[in-house]
Amino acid sequence: MTRHPFISVVIATKNREQLLGDTLTALISQQWPRDRYEVLIADNGSTDRTMQVIESAARRPDAPRIAYRYVSRPGKSHAVNTLFDDVTANLIALTDDDVCPEPVWLAALVKAFEETGADFVAGRILPQWETEPPPWLSSGLHGVLAIPDNGDKRLTIAPDGDGKYVMTVGANMAVRTSVVRHIGGFRHDLGKLSGTLRTGEDHEFFLRMIDAGYRGVYEPTARVRHFVPRERLNRTYFRRWLYQNGQDVSRLQSTHDHGARLLGVPRYLWRQAAADTFSMLKAGVAGDQRERFAASTRLIWFGGYVRDSWST
Repeated sequence: MTRHPFISVVIATKNREQLLGDTLTALISQQWPRDRYEVLIADNGSTDRTMQVIESAARRPDAPRIAYRYVSRPGKSHAVNTLFDDVTANLIALTDDDVCPEPVWLAALVKAFEETGADFVAGRILPQWETEPPPWLSSGLHGVLAIPDNGDKRLTIAPDGDGKYVMTVGANMAVRTSVVRHIGGFRHDLGKLSGTLRTGEDHEFFLRMIDAGYRGVYEPTARVRHFVPRERLNRTYFRRWLYQNGQDVSRLQSTHDHGARLLGVPRYLWRQAAADTFSMLKAGVAGDQRERFAASTRLIWFGGYVRDSWST
């Protein structure tokens, strides 16, 4: 790897001109040589001023190369994969159009690659709340909002690593381009589509990297802020998301998890469901609304998992 490896920052966007503008400002403000990174943006059907926002950012004298592609086929996976095909850099950094990386983000990602020899790096995601979070929301449910905080310690992500349970999402992840060329891009049937809460393309990509023998690290100094809109801070959103996510994870684990099962469901999930039932009842008696809601939504997730397992 060269002293300043060339990096392609990949973003898919649709109708988020204001948030995207903030993202581009944060990327232009990176403390990294301007000629050693680029920003590739796939517009997945915007009808707002997305193109003008991108063109304005690209004209800034302090900006790196910013390239625009229009991808008409709906779905984030299609948009991201189109950009993967355009990449000639040796590293790909993934983020979203509602994320603001801190100024040392790229430098921290590259440092993690150079110091560990990792094949991929997952960074730390912190919330940028549009409004104060409700009292029933516990940190254990932050993954629903794509703001999983895996702590302030560097961890190894591998089946035998101390970070094997690190939650990775596409809002803050970097991967060697050679890995993408080897295992392929995102699955098209898992990405979020308009009118649905379906998710999972980045997690499935992570599982494929692990299955292929690649090793990663969680790097806490590679920080971004992920915007959390107020309309997602309601109980109905969490219940719907977790039920659907349970179904998605069931489909993923049918391919990637070959452990012991009971009635078509991994045995450890039955144990977890029993523990969550007890926790929900105990929290109800104690008047702990955070734990009661968290335990009840974990059971909703389990219900989605069971339904998918039994229907296939």
